[in-house]
Amino acid sequence: MSIDRARARRDIGATLRLALPMVIAQLSAIGTNVVDAVLAGHLNAHTQAAVVTGASIWALAIVAGIGTMMSVPPTVAQLDGAGRRGEVGAVFHQALWIAWGLGVLLWFGVRHAAPLMSAFGVVPSLRPDVTGFLHAISWAAPALTTYFALRGLSEGLSMPRPSMYFSFGGLMVLAPLGYVLMYGKLGFPPMGARGSGIATAIVLWLEMIGFGIYVLKHRNYRDLNLRQRFVGPRREPIGKLLHIGVPMAVTLLMEGGLFVAVALLIGRLGETVTASHHVALNVASVAFMIPLGLSMAITVRVGNAAGRGDALGVRYAGFCGIALILVTQLVSSGVMLAIPGHIARLYTGDPAVIAMASQLLILAGFFQFSDGIQVASNGALRGLKDTRVPMVITMFAYWVVGMPVGWWLAFVHDMGARGMWIGLIAGLSMAAVLLFARFCRISATERWRQNVDSSAPVSFHT
Repeated sequence: MSIDRARARRDIGATLRLALPMVIAQLSAIGTNVVDAVLAGHLNAHTQAAVVTGASIWALAIVAGIGTMMSVPPTVAQLDGAGRRGEVGAVFHQALWIAWGLGVLLWFGVRHAAPLMSAFGVVPSLRPDVTGFLHAISWAAPALTTYFALRGLSEGLSMPRPSMYFSFGGLMVLAPLGYVLMYGKLGFPPMGARGSGIATAIVLWLEMIGFGIYVLKHRNYRDLNLRQRFVGPRREPIGKLLHIGVPMAVTLLMEGGLFVAVALLIGRLGETVTASHHVALNVASVAFMIPLGLSMAITVRVGNAAGRGDALGVRYAGFCGIALILVTQLVSSGVMLAIPGHIARLYTGDPAVIAMASQLLILAGFFQFSDGIQVASNGALRGLKDTRVPMVITMFAYWVVGMPVGWWLAFVHDMGARGMWIGLIAGLSMAAVLLFARFCRISATERWRQNVDSSAPVSFHT
């Protein structure tokens, strides 16, 4: 494909305009973990270790929720690109049924996560506080999945600003509320890790309610038929959404599960190592929000081009987005490699935690490029509704390559947390190579057209 530089610049500009609010929304969302970690870290190392361990388990619920509801943006984007906005309301109604059912399942799963802690050997001293955190935050699961459905609707229509507004607003509420409940201010008893879970749950419900009111009231959503008769769950449309969403959820769980498993295995090595790992992981997670937000924009741009039947537009949207993410990763990698100690000091004053976290941050700097390429390629493939092969690729990369390498280095060769992080680098690199190759092949052969044609026409009402 010869490169039209003028078109490439237009595509990059359009992706940036769409992505910027998504990136801010993602940074605000992950900012809740940062706030929780910082508040806990300045309370004591034990509370920090409990909160970040509980947050790692809660992350599985987040990943399952956002992954399943990721079927909404490409479906809505393709309908919008094809000029069929009137069908979006029917899609969204069925997406809500999925969100509510999934929310109940996640609520139950988070409240019964004790076997997961035992299986991975989390030290007994942490388990009561981790359980308190999880029991409190579990009540936010239905709000979380509904919020992802609302967000998918808005972003699929290339309207990402509401996500930014409500995510950032929630972050502004969380900091003072978490401080009051964790430290015991304004007449409340100090609740530590449990207070962190309660504060986060309250904020997530406020975000969901606010977003729902906005969607129902704002004029930009009036032509979507959202207010038409709300019907019960329908097998065929829900099946179509789950056919796309479940592989996405599994894909994200393969990656998120790898990071959670690494966190829980490192939990065997004591509180100082656990806290150090989570400081470094929190920083890497914050940095990851930038390519993740860009990848969501890539999904919408590619999906919209696919809905129009624009084969060249699909390739430009995908490859320009991937190139843009490589630039952002160059910046994040440079920062982590240059000032790891200064970054670690933002989270804690414990010298031992700072020293170990600095070593892990250097390793995090090295996997920024692999992480960026894999999430960008996956975003482009999601826009084409190509989800099943990427699911298999991530299972192989993370669990056949990444986890065995990390385990072998960490526990056979006694490299500890550093060994597990080298395993992360191996898994992410393998995923990056295979997913990028997949998008190159699919977009070149135009095999993606069958995924567009199979969804047209759409009517989700009886």
